[in-house]
Amino acid sequence: MANVSESMNTLGGWLRDAVNLGLGLVGLALVVDVLFGPTTNIVANVGGVINQFTTGGLTGLVALIVFMVILGRR
Repeated sequence: MANVSESMNTLGGWLRDAVNLGLGLVGLALVVDVLFGPTTNIVANVGGVINQFTTGGLTGLVALIVFMVILGRR
């Protein structure tokens, strides 16, 4: 049973690393867009995501809170 547990821990570590890498790349793309103009168009995409949260009413607010909790666990 320890092998399954170790495998799940390893897989969880890989997934956590992949998410951290993705968040780091998003942050880098945001900085590049702000400094050098709209080269990656990520600012518009982030604006669209925020717009979806705000137009969702109470559901959007709950989704935003859940998203922030998950993001805060890093």
